[in-house]
Amino acid sequence: MKQVLFRRLITTGSNKAHLIGKPKFDIKGILENLSKYEHSIKSRELVNEQKLLNDLKNLPAQSLQIKGLNKDINEIQQVRKNLESQIKENKDKLNELLPSIKSLKEQYQEKTETLTKVSNSMDDVLSSLPNLLNSTAPLNGSPEVVHWINKPETEPQADPERAHVEIMKRKNMIDLQSASTTTGTSSYYLLNEGAQLELALINYAVDTARKHGFNFIIPPSLSRLGIIDACGFRPRDMNGEKQIYAIEGQDTGLVATAEITLAALGYNKIMSLGESGIKKVVGLSRCYRAEAGARGKDTKGLYRVHEFSKVELFCWSEPKFSNEVLESLKNFQIELFTNLGLYAKVINMPSNDLGNPAYNKYDIEAWMPGRGSFGEVSSTSNCTDYQSRRLNTRFKNSNGNLEYVHSINGTAMAVPRVLLALVENNYIKETDKIGIPQPLISYMGGKKYI
Repeated sequence: MKQVLFRRLITTGSNKAHLIGKPKFDIKGILENLSKYEHSIKSRELVNEQKLLNDLKNLPAQSLQIKGLNKDINEIQQVRKNLESQIKENKDKLNELLPSIKSLKEQYQEKTETLTKVSNSMDDVLSSLPNLLNSTAPLNGSPEVVHWINKPETEPQADPERAHVEIMKRKNMIDLQSASTTTGTSSYYLLNEGAQLELALINYAVDTARKHGFNFIIPPSLSRLGIIDACGFRPRDMNGEKQIYAIEGQDTGLVATAEITLAALGYNKIMSLGESGIKKVVGLSRCYRAEAGARGKDTKGLYRVHEFSKVELFCWSEPKFSNEVLESLKNFQIELFTNLGLYAKVINMPSNDLGNPAYNKYDIEAWMPGRGSFGEVSSTSNCTDYQSRRLNTRFKNSNGNLEYVHSINGTAMAVPRVLLALVENNYIKETDKIGIPQPLISYMGGKKYI
C-alpha cells in the first residue's frame, strides 16, 4: 500500500502561519542513523520514495553547510564589533572604517539569507522523514497474525443473509436513504435499537477503559491544521485520497480520530508522568474521514463512512516504557473483543501499512459473515517521539533533564464497524432476532435480543 509523503504546512488558506513552532529534531541522532532511515523509507514504500532518499543523502552536506554558515556569521559579527569598538574609541576612524562595516553588513545579510534558505530546506526534509521501524514489524506487505480471538473449531463461511444493512433496515435500526438525501453517500441515521447499541458500545468501552486506569476526556472534534500535521495524519492520505476535511479559509480541520486532539493536550508542555512514568487518557469524539474508501467498495452500510463515533485510548510514556504500553493496549483490545464474543485476529502490521508516525502497529480484524471477510475494527500504534517532537511535549527524567515523551494510541471502539460485526455474527435466522452480547445487556436496559 503506497503512502503519500507530506511536507509540513507553513501557511494556511488565510495566509497566516500555523500556531505550531518548528519541530525539535534530533539532527545528530538522524545523521548517525541514516541507514536506518533509508531502510524505513524503502520499507514503507512511500510514493515519493526516491526524492526523499536523495534528500536524506544530502542531509550531511546540508548540516556541514549550516555549521559553516553559522561560523562565518559569527566571525563577521566579531569583526564588525571590533571595528565598531575602534570607532567608539576614535571617531576620526569613522570614514576610514565605514566602507568595511558596510561590506560586513552586506556579507552578514547574504550569509543569513543563505542560512535561512538551507535551514528551511533541511527542516522540510526532517519533517518529511517517517519514524524509524521496529525490527519486529514485518516487511513489505506480509502481515503476521500474532493472536486469534474466539477462534471457532471450524472456519465460518460467508453468509449474505447476514448482511447488516438488510437486517438493520428490516428492524428499523438504520436509515441510509434519508442520510443520503441529508448529507450524501457514506452517511447514515441510526434509529431505535441501532442508536441504543451505539451508546451501549461507547459506554462499555469507556467504562472498561476507566477500570484500567484511563482518565475520561471529551476532546474537540476541530483542530488547527498544524496540530493535525504534527500528529502525522496528512501522510496517511493514500492513493491520492484526501482523508482530512479542512475548513476552507480557516486554519482548522475536522479530526479523523480523537488521537489528534488528545495528543494536542501535550502541546508545548512538560508532562507529569508520575511514578509509573505513564499517563493514560480515553477520549470520545465524532470522527470525520473525507474519503471513506475506494469508490464502489464498501460504500453501502457501516463499514466505510464519513462520520462516526469512536472511543480512543492515548498514552504518554517515558521512552523506556513505550513498547510495554503498546502491548498493554493490544491486550486491552483483545479483552474488549473477547468479551463481546467476536471472532477476530490480531495482526502485526507490515512496514508498508504503518503510515509515517508509527514505529510499529497492531490491527484487529473481526470476522464479518455478511461481507464474507475479516474487517479492521481496531488499531494500536507506538509513535515513539514522532508526535512529541512536533508538538514539543516533554517530561523531566530521573536526572532532572527534559526529554521527549513517547506517544502510544489505540482504538477502544470504532462504533460502526463493531456494530456491523455484532449484528452480522449475532443474527439468529430462525427467530429473526439479534442477540445482545453479555457485556452490553445492562447498557441496553436488560434487553437480551433485538
